[in-house]
Amino acid sequence: MSDRRLRVGLVIEPTGIDSPYYRGAYLGLERAVRELGVRGRVLTPAPKEGYVPSLSLLARQKYDLVIGNNGAELAPGATPDFFGARAIDRVATGYPETRFAIIDVAHDDLAHRPKNVLGLVFSEEQAGYLAGHLAARVLTLSPGEEVISSVGGQRVPAVERYIAGYQAGAREANPRVTTLNAYTDDFIDPVKGRSVALSQIAKGSRVVFQVASSCGLGALEAARERGVWGIGVDVDQSDLGRHVLTSAVKRLDVAVFDTIEELVRGTLETGRTSRFSLRNGGVGLGTISAAVPRALEAEIEDVRAEIVAGKIPIASSVT
Repeated sequence: MSDRRLRVGLVIEPTGIDSPYYRGAYLGLERAVRELGVRGRVLTPAPKEGYVPSLSLLARQKYDLVIGNNGAELAPGATPDFFGARAIDRVATGYPETRFAIIDVAHDDLAHRPKNVLGLVFSEEQAGYLAGHLAARVLTLSPGEEVISSVGGQRVPAVERYIAGYQAGAREANPRVTTLNAYTDDFIDPVKGRSVALSQIAKGSRVVFQVASSCGLGALEAARERGVWGIGVDVDQSDLGRHVLTSAVKRLDVAVFDTIEELVRGTLETGRTSRFSLRNGGVGLGTISAAVPRALEAEIEDVRAEIVAGKIPIASSVT
């Protein structure tokens, strides 16, 4: 009987675990190392090299599971194989004996649909809906225009789902609300996020939802400067200041840990997609500001329960 520890490799952006988004994946692996006894290794490719060399290295070394991501923060003008979906598709096809998982990509969206890949996707629209409902309702707590906004990064599906949910939740909570939305076409430069948010605030926005990763930190900074609410994304960003109303959270740590736990138990099935939602703790809201009345927090909890019960269908594309 072998007592060899299972080995799990994680390939993340050149920005590494300093990126709020990718830190979640790292924390999931770290927890698995601590609680499940696996051996973990994290690789961050050089900006111009793309994912293929790192993924191939782990496959050649016969890692039991190799986890990648779709790579939204990669350098502009990179070759298509640079991005995680193309890279995983290519490497998994070449190493059919190795099991792979990819964050933010459905299995059916991979060109060759390799049977040794598990897609990990999130119902971002559910977290966005809760954030939008809260945003529209806090407008009633103080005088001012009934306008909220979102600052998207690049128009990737995850960003679109967050914004679609945000707009739907806001309109359901207050049909009179105006929802502004614009894109920075960037996930890295905070100056762009700040500029877009300032323009929205000038048009009356009193709540700004950043959906642009590190670029969106500039949008939250603009909200702080102008005395309006900001909503964080992917991770709980309440530590940025009292201007943060809440955060629409995507639990990459839960997705990574749960997938590794299936590996350890021997129940991991590839060739399909795992979805993380409000129901299984894969998405949700982060800390809600102490300035929000208890009754409103209870209302958000009721909305959450209705979404989990399937009573609120939410569109996943921006209108």
